[in-house]
Amino acid sequence: MADTASLRARGAAFWAGAAAGWIRHADRQDESGRPLGAAATDRLAARPGERILDVGCGCGGTTAEIADAVGVTGAAIGVDIDEAMVAAARRRFPAVEYPGIQFHVADIETVEVAPGAPFDAAYSRMTLMLLADPVAGCRAIRRSLRPGGRLAATVFRDSGVNPWLPAAMLGAAPHLGPLPPLPVGDEPGPFAFADPARLVRILTTAGFTAVTITPCDVALEAPDDADAVAEWLVEIGPAGAAYRAAPPSAQASARAGAARLLGRFRAPGVGYRLPTGLWLVSANSAGAADASPAAATHQQPRQEETR
Repeated sequence: MADTASLRARGAAFWAGAAAGWIRHADRQDESGRPLGAAATDRLAARPGERILDVGCGCGGTTAEIADAVGVTGAAIGVDIDEAMVAAARRRFPAVEYPGIQFHVADIETVEVAPGAPFDAAYSRMTLMLLADPVAGCRAIRRSLRPGGRLAATVFRDSGVNPWLPAAMLGAAPHLGPLPPLPVGDEPGPFAFADPARLVRILTTAGFTAVTITPCDVALEAPDDADAVAEWLVEIGPAGAAYRAAPPSAQASARAGAARLLGRFRAPGVGYRLPTGLWLVSANSAGAADASPAAATHQQPRQEETR
């Protein structure tokens, strides 16, 4: 396994190359990707007047939803490592239309506290699993919270309950140039937290209490447009940069290859339904009245269908 500095540099380079795809598909990602964070949004239960941190805000859609929840008397602060995506977030959700919203370029692993701290709560959709040093990142999140503040987040479980993720890449890869190195073992990547016990250890080491990890199963839905869906999933995945650098003929072949492997998730005339297995993460910062390190739990699987 590579050292932390190498992993951090690899991650920054990946997002610099991936940002264009995420920006291009930002609206679709906000709509079709909403179930990825819905359980954490419900658990967060943002209230008017609260100050909430959105870790890994990307192009800003999740931060805007939080801003709507906290209202004009609250604040929603989105942070992300990639400058281009933060710039896109500012364009898409200007403060004049979203009072209290702010976006900052920040590496949550290396800051003492997030810009705008302290916060009443922190939210993260599918970001914690991508940290090169997740203990450092979670420590910074915890330090950014008021005593008794709360964390609600989601991450992927294992590849077996997320079959569409590798399908999009494997279908496209043979038609493209070299791809970034895939994660090995516990390296940052979509399945870095397949083992919930590791996630509990990281959060408790970072100083969180009342840690709860709950499995939930959702489905991402997309229109019955094989070419568009394949392009979306290829562009936001590890093959995205290689796809954009390829000539049009190779791009068409990559989309066709991805569409073939994604076909089992398609109902002709209806659309795509992508089964997705998540961990819903909740925790408290030190100082919560009912918090104790011994309260960390890993609940048994349940079905939580989000449309």
